[in-house]
Amino acid sequence: MNRKIISSVMIGILLLFGGMVFLLSPWHQSGEEGSLAGLTDGNKSILEIKEPGKGNRPVKTFTLTAQDKKWVINDGKEVAAWTYNGKVPGEALRVTEGDVVRVKLKNDLNVPITIHWHGVLLPNKMDGIPGVTQNAVEPGDTFTYEFIANDAGTYWYHSHQQSSIQVDKGLYGSFVVEEKEKEYERDEVFILDEWAVDQERENLSNMGGMMMGAMSGDSEADTKQMYDTFTVNGKSGNAIKPMIMQAGEKARLRFINAGYQVHRLVFPEGSMRMLEADAEKVKSEDTKSNVLEIAPGERIDVEFTKPEEDAVVIGHEQGVDHADDMVIPVISTNDGKNGQQLAHATGNAAVKGTSYGSEKLIFNKTPNPDVTYDMDLSMGMDMGEGMSFQINNKTFPDTPPIKVKEGDIVKVTLRNEGRMNHPMHLHGHRFQVNAKDGKKLKQPVVKDLVHVKPGEEYEIYFKADNLGEWLFHCHDNNHAARGMVTVVDYEEVYSPFQLGGKEDNHPN
Repeated sequence: MNRKIISSVMIGILLLFGGMVFLLSPWHQSGEEGSLAGLTDGNKSILEIKEPGKGNRPVKTFTLTAQDKKWVINDGKEVAAWTYNGKVPGEALRVTEGDVVRVKLKNDLNVPITIHWHGVLLPNKMDGIPGVTQNAVEPGDTFTYEFIANDAGTYWYHSHQQSSIQVDKGLYGSFVVEEKEKEYERDEVFILDEWAVDQERENLSNMGGMMMGAMSGDSEADTKQMYDTFTVNGKSGNAIKPMIMQAGEKARLRFINAGYQVHRLVFPEGSMRMLEADAEKVKSEDTKSNVLEIAPGERIDVEFTKPEEDAVVIGHEQGVDHADDMVIPVISTNDGKNGQQLAHATGNAAVKGTSYGSEKLIFNKTPNPDVTYDMDLSMGMDMGEGMSFQINNKTFPDTPPIKVKEGDIVKVTLRNEGRMNHPMHLHGHRFQVNAKDGKKLKQPVVKDLVHVKPGEEYEIYFKADNLGEWLFHCHDNNHAARGMVTVVDYEEVYSPFQLGGKEDNHPN
């Protein structure tokens, strides 16, 4: 038999065996214990970092209570969800740029939790990372997050304790920071997600399909086999609330992908124009493409113009299992949803988070970095735990940190050498994407998440201007749970918190 064939078969057997081991081991047991290497070297605790004065700013106060609830997705389909304030998504939070935000988290679950403010630039001790920036909030306890909402844009919040489980069960919600002068009267948020409703996401038949898909080069095989229902704002299919708009009316639509699959939404032709990606305005007057691609963890805002009085639909691109679940009707009256049809995708390329340059750049020209870091993203096997997802051939907490000093300019080259998608998210900073696959971008893009598909390479730059210990990880939380996490480690400070321990701190 051909050696290459033998090799492929052996790799497949190992992957399948590893997947079974992975399933038979509890996902929540990440094996982390003790302090992270290098995060105890600084002279000052992250809790002592000086914060900007809050002055006489307006204060917006919220309470989020985490609790169990049966959540109905559609037509009697229900899931055992973990919720903030009894809802999936959790309570929608809106503030105005410049406001002080004060959120009291109350934990009525029987497991420890946190809240991470995804994409928000805030003090490190408010980032919500158990074992790194705080201890997980124990059952019956509370924790108050407080920060200034300096930057208008679309964000979201979610638990960062065992997030592959807790976000999956519904612990997330939208957080919108509105501009002082709103550009659009109509402003809607849509959170996209996937659920395992009629199946167990971790059963062996699903995992077997996932392994075979991965071997065949399907970059989303690990999630396609695990979920059987798509949702928009916690509902699917005909349970999704329609938008009521008149012909010619414009609206700002904020899309957040809280799931683990890439979602491609199809709009009526000529009706959609991209406004922002990851809370950064982009240079775009383009309405030619009617397909919007949103990676896991990413936020994209668009301007939508209803093209006609008849009902129309914004819906998932066809040819994908469960696509019919993800359909947003746009109607002119409240009488019903009759008559809407899903538009066909045009021949133009899909609009995605890196399609357009940002209006405001961090660096006007490619800077000379003080720190360089090559980040190789790959899959591997840990025969004790099963499949692993690695950074530089290591899994968290043993991944090499990105060591910086305040004021450093940092260059990171992200390279995906595996067969799965990796949406890589940096906490506490924005970065500038300057090159893809070795070619300079004509228009650099400022983001906090870049979707690195198999075989792709990105060069990003950021300024180390927010003291602390900050995660940089894959936002497919199933991959993060299996090791694809590292830390931007400022040498001047240290974290007083520990992984594992009696607080049961598990940040991934």
